[in-house]
Amino acid sequence: MITVKDTVHDHIEIDGVAAALIDTPAVQRLRHVKQLGTVQLVYPSANHTRFEHSLGVYHLASRALGHLGIGGKRAERIEAAAMLHDVGHGPFSHNLESLTHRRTGKYHDDVAELLATGAVGDVLRDHDLDPDRIAGIVAGEGVYAGLVSGELDVDRMDYLVRDAYHTGVPYGTIDTERFVRELTFVERDEADGSGRDGPELVLDEGNVQTAESLLLARALMNPVVYTHHVARISKAMLRRAASELLDATATTAAELRRMDDHDFLAAIRDCRTTEELSRRYDERDLYKLAVWAEYDDVPDRVHEADHETEVALEREIAAEAGVDREHVILDVPAEPTMRESTARVTVNGEIRRLERQSPLVSALRTAQRNQWRLGVYAPAPATDRVGRAAADVLGLDPDGLVSEVRGAVPTTLDEFE
Repeated sequence: MITVKDTVHDHIEIDGVAAALIDTPAVQRLRHVKQLGTVQLVYPSANHTRFEHSLGVYHLASRALGHLGIGGKRAERIEAAAMLHDVGHGPFSHNLESLTHRRTGKYHDDVAELLATGAVGDVLRDHDLDPDRIAGIVAGEGVYAGLVSGELDVDRMDYLVRDAYHTGVPYGTIDTERFVRELTFVERDEADGSGRDGPELVLDEGNVQTAESLLLARALMNPVVYTHHVARISKAMLRRAASELLDATATTAAELRRMDDHDFLAAIRDCRTTEELSRRYDERDLYKLAVWAEYDDVPDRVHEADHETEVALEREIAAEAGVDREHVILDVPAEPTMRESTARVTVNGEIRRLERQSPLVSALRTAQRNQWRLGVYAPAPATDRVGRAAADVLGLDPDGLVSEVRGAVPTTLDEFE
């Protein structure tokens, strides 16, 4: 057994297949992949990695399995999947995933090939575990996969509290111990419309507020951490650099997926096409906001634009503004979603969707939509020109644009009366 001192969960005890997996190259690589990507440019202490997060997910999964009374091979499969759930992440976590998916067809949870080969595959087979079955659990397949990849999974329980701790932002605090104690499996109602077989993971009776706390933590962390405008700009610049790296060198998207943060930064520093973006990232000389537009002020054709259309729009904006194309980045976030709202809770003996039971869900959906922003970024000297050109090309109402991002302002409670 291995005992690890953790900032979030105190002492984590790791045993069995999970302990054997820790020293495999695939898991050790996660020490060099930041959990929050570029958020460290906003919160300097946000330097935690996917490695310690994986330990935390294993810990919570193990605790949940104990409370659920699940043991034997079934528990070993879940614990292995918890330890391995992030090994498919590329550099800077989710940041480059849209790019690598376009070129490889794989997301970070497509790990069958990675788990079947090398040291990870050897460890799994040594413990009589099928690598394909573990990969399926990581991808959310199977009766008990919801513990690791689902609406109430231990993955989000760990990353919310861990991200809050390392950024110093208190909004991500949730009661993880209560969560894992109150999880239970019930037989699935054939009329639930999910199309899945077997038992489903739900929160036991009296835990509507427990589920709401997860939604609220995510909603509060989103604008101040995950979608902070500086993090958004820096991520977009690195995505541009990654795309140009693949086009300008022999590096393949499959190779990019297996890099860590250091590998990637070294690669874009060494490539003449990307060296300027690399310099800007290294020196925090970031592009600035030319446009920061709210959801309802953005035409449907822009919301629905695919990657090729976005590239064409960038070129059109640059031409109208009279700047080089590389000096314009269009950043259209995905449509707002709230997967956690479909989680199921027990109320008066009946299994109900949280969105049906909780009036908070509707309010948080509205808040999420109101927090959504389209961004257009450019070097500081060109932001006015690019902003005007972007408003024209994208069909934005200039009066509806968010002209500035408000920083922290002292306030008092009487202002909310």
